[in-house]
Amino acid sequence: MARIGGCEVLQAAAMLVFLQMSSAFEVKDEGGKVCIIANMSVSFSVKYSTKSHQQVANFTLPQNAKVLTNSTCGKEKLLAPVLVIGFGKGHSLKMNFTKASKQYSVDKLTFLYNLSDTSLFPNSTGGTKEVSQKPNIQADMDTRYKCFSTSHIDTLNVTITLSNVTLEAYVLNNTLSKNETVCDADKTHSTTAVPKTTTQTPSTTSQTPTTPPPNPATGKYNVTGTNGTCVLAHMGLQLNVSYDKKDRKTGLEVLNFAPENTSFTGSCDSSSAFLNLTFEKTALVFHFLLNTSTDKFFLQGVTVNTTLPSEATTPNFEAVNNSMNELRATVGNSFKCSAEEKLRVEDRVFVNVFNVWVQVFKINGNKFGAVEECQLDENNMVIPIIVGAALAGLVLIVLVAYLIGRKRSHAGYQTI
Repeated sequence: MARIGGCEVLQAAAMLVFLQMSSAFEVKDEGGKVCIIANMSVSFSVKYSTKSHQQVANFTLPQNAKVLTNSTCGKEKLLAPVLVIGFGKGHSLKMNFTKASKQYSVDKLTFLYNLSDTSLFPNSTGGTKEVSQKPNIQADMDTRYKCFSTSHIDTLNVTITLSNVTLEAYVLNNTLSKNETVCDADKTHSTTAVPKTTTQTPSTTSQTPTTPPPNPATGKYNVTGTNGTCVLAHMGLQLNVSYDKKDRKTGLEVLNFAPENTSFTGSCDSSSAFLNLTFEKTALVFHFLLNTSTDKFFLQGVTVNTTLPSEATTPNFEAVNNSMNELRATVGNSFKCSAEEKLRVEDRVFVNVFNVWVQVFKINGNKFGAVEECQLDENNMVIPIIVGAALAGLVLIVLVAYLIGRKRSHAGYQTI
């Protein structure tokens, strides 16, 4: 992902989290000491057999995934630490850690999946399968590994996609180390610097600004996958964050993204797409998913990472919502909305989008498909029609009343 402001913004953006909205996965020893902490976004694409043909299932690691009891902190020189995350009906993702010299790494990533789970594998012939691969995850001892970029791990019939990874094994003080090892992909992207602008409005001491901020300019963003463009988005972006100040008052940060100074990148597979945008010290990530049962794409999650003014009680700010169902349209069509749409991330955090026009997954010739209008635009069209019809009806009533009155007045005279 392209970054601005060098490593400082890269480190902030790497803290973004999609699927685990609160605590990370932790493994503890018998004494309660934490030895592994992991937080990451994971999606799966699995090719499996039915009685008549092969089919592909696409799904993500759910929010109710949990650490299984066969996770372990291991024993020095005898047994290495292992993190096992379980979800659904018998599925698990396992990370085997190892260390050599002054580094630790994930020696093996293993995915066990149960094809008898018809909610994920409809019409499957059943059975349990397991695939393993060694991912490129390694870090210095007493550092946390961070990788905001997306990586694909391909095995037989399975593709595992990792992104927004923050993890550490061999934890020393029951918490993530303040030191970090950044993955090579993020280091590569961090070399792109973009000049700053001063479109940020000043904070106030209340939740409502004294004057409404101007609408942001519309930017054009896209993501290219292995099969061409997979995300096409035109929209104006505005971040609104109400925050607690050190003097116990409330401040408001309003930031309009300037398209010419916004860097963007992303990734996509057959059912999941990410659009990552960075402006000044703020990073936004849009996570789109494909609902295969309805053949519609939708915005499933938004993650915000920004630096608030120094007067804020917590200047380094993060927020995430992975329970959205916004910007929805049929695959092959585009979603369009001229009205302002407020995307709620948290109670006091909103990403407002203006003049949004977006299409995900099936895009022909880098052009938007047939438009599906948002409800707000439809309502805005209906109201003038209703008002116009009411006015026309009123004019008609007045005209009829006038004609009747005129006829009655003429009936009162006799011809001489």
